[in-house]
Parts: sequence; C-alpha cells; structure tokens
Amino acid sequence: MQSTRTFTDKLFLILKGLGMGAANKVPGVSGGVVAFVAGFYEEFIYSLQKVNSKAFKLLINGRFKSFYQYINGRFLGLLFFGMVVSYFSVSKILDYLIKHYELFVWSVFFGMIIGSIYYIYKDFKDWNYKTYLSLFIGIIVGLSISFLNPAKENDNLWFVFFCGIISVSGMTLPGFSGSFILILLGNYVLLLVDSVNALYDTVSDIFSGNFNFIENSERIRKLKVLVVFTLGSVTGLVTFSHLLSYILKHYKSITLSAIIGFIVGSLGVVWPWKKTIYQINDNGSLILDSTGEKIIANYKRFMPELNSETFYAVAFIVLGITIVLALEVYGKKTRKIK
Repeated sequence: MQSTRTFTDKLFLILKGLGMGAANKVPGVSGGVVAFVAGFYEEFIYSLQKVNSKAFKLLINGRFKSFYQYINGRFLGLLFFGMVVSYFSVSKILDYLIKHYELFVWSVFFGMIIGSIYYIYKDFKDWNYKTYLSLFIGIIVGLSISFLNPAKENDNLWFVFFCGIISVSGMTLPGFSGSFILILLGNYVLLLVDSVNALYDTVSDIFSGNFNFIENSERIRKLKVLVVFTLGSVTGLVTFSHLLSYILKHYKSITLSAIIGFIVGSLGVVWPWKKTIYQINDNGSLILDSTGEKIIANYKRFMPELNSETFYAVAFIVLGITIVLALEVYGKKTRKIK
C-alpha cells in the first residue's frame, strides 16, 4: 500500500491532512467528513487500528522498519504532518476569515456538509428498517448536541483526560465536531487556546534561555493540562479506531447509516445564519481568554432575510458543495488506481 503511492498521492495526502486539521479546529465541523468524502476514511481507521500491542513490541525490539510498515507509517505520517502544519497555518487563516467573514465561512462549511450527505447517501444502497433506525438515531444525536448548553470550565486532570478522549471523535467519527463538543464540555478555551499558548510561551522562553517559567505555577498548571489532554487524545484515537474498525467490519451498513445521520444532525451546528453568544460573568461583562479574545458560549440561530448578503451566502454554500464533489472525483480516481 505504501510503495504504490506516487508523488502526487503523497502531496494530496498532506493536503488532506491540512483539510482535516483545519476542519477539526472549527467548532461544528468534523475532520472525519474530509476523510470520508476524500475516500481514505477506512484506510485511516484501519491504519490507526494497527497501533496496538504488536506494533509496540516491534518498536521496543528496535524493528523500526517493520513497525513503520505494519502501522502504514507513510500514510499516517504524511496525514498527521499535514494536520500539524494546518494547526500553525491554515487554521490561523481560518481564524482570521471567521472573524471578518463569518457568514461566508459558515456558508462554505454548510455547503460542504450538504455535499458530504449527498456523496455518502447516493452510494449507500442497503436501506432496511435497521439502517433507517440507525439513521434516525444519528440525526437525533447530532441535532441534540447542536442545541445543548455548555458546561463551565473544569481543569480537573481526570476530566481533562476525558475531554482528550472525546475531542478526537471529530477526527474518527464524521459528523461529530471535537471542537464543538469541547465548547459544550466548557473546556475549549482552556485546552485549545490557553494551554497551547502556554506551550508557545514556554518553547519561546527555553530558546531564549529564560527558565523562570518553572516558578510560574499558572504556566505549569496549563502545561500539565496540555500533557494530560494530549494523552487523552492519543488514548481516544487508538480506542475509537479499534472500536470503529470492528464495527465497520461487522456492522458496516448500520455504521454508515448512523454516520449519515450524524452528518445530517451536524447541519444544526454549522447553520450559517446565527449569532455568536459569548460568555459573560455575573456582572454582565464579557469574559476574555488569555489572548484577550471573547469566549464562545453557543450560537443563536435565525432565518435569513432576502438581501444581497444572503444571496452571496447561498453562492458560498454552492461553492462548498462544489468542493466536496471535486474531492469525490479525486477520491474515485485514487481508488481506481489502487
């Protein structure tokens, strides 16, 4: 599988990683949808599933080449490289676009979700009472998550570990946004903003030869939180991949119909016409994170008026659908080559 990849395939894998990383960062959007539509979701899940006891034995025994081949290392390496690069580049651009062109960004994502539903639905033929039931349950779960009220921030390390496990669901389960779930759990800012900023500051201090941060209890607390969150994320990624690889093998139709339901339900989160509600304290003033940005609490959705801005937004929805259909064409070509 690894040796047959052309240079173009490798480049596109990095680009797919960029897409997954950017999608995972945006609350309401699932990186798993990118994997699904681009045609590498099952390879992604089965490759992650190879991170098991046998892989660790190969690693401990120094059989690095065998370990690399066993876990489909070239595929995972290029994909995760793209995700890491995305976190420091594409996701930063997305942050800027959401800040200045929020309606149009959400419109593109809304279109991409619609395109994803069409893509998966048209190829799915095994409809029966079981798959319809799992579709319905998936839609209900997805919509329910969309309208839940967020909890308060909690830095208990066991809870942070749990947040790490749950947050990777967006990478492995299309339709579930790990970022949005972190908002609902109350820890989005703590885990994806404050603790990451603490890491940036610490790395910067180390390179400049300043080790005073060791005495900074708040910095150390956030670094502990980041380490525990990362461990939870890795645990969740491996655990989810094993579970999903099993159910994809044994209950593929039910799993796919549930995924369609999750994605349909996620439309409630990415509905473009919404007002962002920010967290406020007891005296009614806005709460800011460590970077001075307002903290998202939830969204209030509404129906749009018929004006030029709405027509532009609809055009961006069409653009989102077109992006997904283009990904589908490439995904089909990739599968034919293999």
